[in-house]
Amino acid sequence: MSEFPTLPSIVTELPGPKAKKLIQRDAKHVSTSYTRGYPLVAEEARGAIVKDPDGNFFLDFAAGIAVVSTGHCHPAVVAAIKGQADRLIHISGTDFYYTAQVEAAERVARHVPGKGTKRVFFGNSGAEAIECAIKLAKYYTGRKRFIAFYGAFHGRTTGALALTASKAAQKERFFPLMDGVHHAPYGYCYRCPYGQTYGKCRFECVGFLEDTILRTVAPASEVAAIFVEPIQGEGGYVVPPPEFIQGLRKICDKHGMLLVADEVQSGIGRTGKFCAMEHFGVTADITCLAKGIASGLPLSACVASDAIMDWKPGSHASTFGGNPLATAAAEVTMRLVDESLMANAASQGEFILAGLREMMGKYDVIGDVRGKGLMIGVEFVRDRVGKERLPELRDEVEVECFRNGVLLLGAGPNTLRICPPLIINREQAKFFLGVFEKSLKSALKRMGFKGFPF
Repeated sequence: MSEFPTLPSIVTELPGPKAKKLIQRDAKHVSTSYTRGYPLVAEEARGAIVKDPDGNFFLDFAAGIAVVSTGHCHPAVVAAIKGQADRLIHISGTDFYYTAQVEAAERVARHVPGKGTKRVFFGNSGAEAIECAIKLAKYYTGRKRFIAFYGAFHGRTTGALALTASKAAQKERFFPLMDGVHHAPYGYCYRCPYGQTYGKCRFECVGFLEDTILRTVAPASEVAAIFVEPIQGEGGYVVPPPEFIQGLRKICDKHGMLLVADEVQSGIGRTGKFCAMEHFGVTADITCLAKGIASGLPLSACVASDAIMDWKPGSHASTFGGNPLATAAAEVTMRLVDESLMANAASQGEFILAGLREMMGKYDVIGDVRGKGLMIGVEFVRDRVGKERLPELRDEVEVECFRNGVLLLGAGPNTLRICPPLIINREQAKFFLGVFEKSLKSALKRMGFKGFPF
């Protein structure tokens, strides 16, 4: 087992010779549909550090797309997986019983907000949790229409993709999808259909739903559920006003709809609370979890009260969902994501947000800095007055950070997402801020920007 530093170390050109050979093999045999922004080849990882085959170490502020919540290869998670592998690898929890699945379900049910007894359906991915929620909402309400939001990403399977409205490329050549989905503007008011100023909208960002969608194209009596990300992920790490989420809850209660919270990216303590919905004082009827739930193993959970998740045997199932290895990892992950770890996420997130907002005062190309806990977005614009999006700069900064040993990923058309493992420390947070500003300066120079503090 390799010794791992706590900060990056780049010792070769990127990619190095061994990494180049693997990338060449990948080009021959792996699907061309995958998106790679820069040539990282991961060989080993511990905590928040990733090592490539050439001996370069990177600080991972992407966390495998917000997946490794407790860090890469957490010793307790690894021990649980190894111990479970010695006992039972597969039997299928939809047909038989086993301890790991029951214990994980109990842990998840205790963590997800809501009164009374909650039930859990396990799948393998976030998209599967969404598909489960779609079917469950139809089954429970007897209705067939859904409302989702522009900028949303709910997955790439047919039902989840119908709810998704993030990038046209994700839907290109896949029409038709599931029918009956209607999209509305998400709760960021500077693009409000009524032209209201942020925070001053008398419709509280949800008036468009009742005043237009429910009145003209989607009868409320036929809408089964509203699907919403409490903080949009792929859409650009957008944090809505509290009134937006609270207003959705009121609409659902008024019209007998279910409120489905897609916490696939925002859940498992990432925002400083177990579920991001807790920041808004709202409880969802169905909660979808994935990504960080098992610290890197494929697992998702669709969670609802026993009154809602009361469907007949055979209504929904999964051969591999909730497999023993993943649920063993999840049970340990749920124990590790305790109050102290979520407090660390909140504390480190506040520190990073403050540092980025200080930079925003120096660089007009930073149009917005937003987030909760360790779910932070930095938006790039040509200038803050016109707010013209600048995806080219975002991409340059992302690649330059990689060259300087920090892993990041984009989100939305012009935003960098910052979503490190919840275990990062202050030294790593400070290092990130230094690399980020250094990388921004280099990108601005390369793109010919003038007048910035180089």
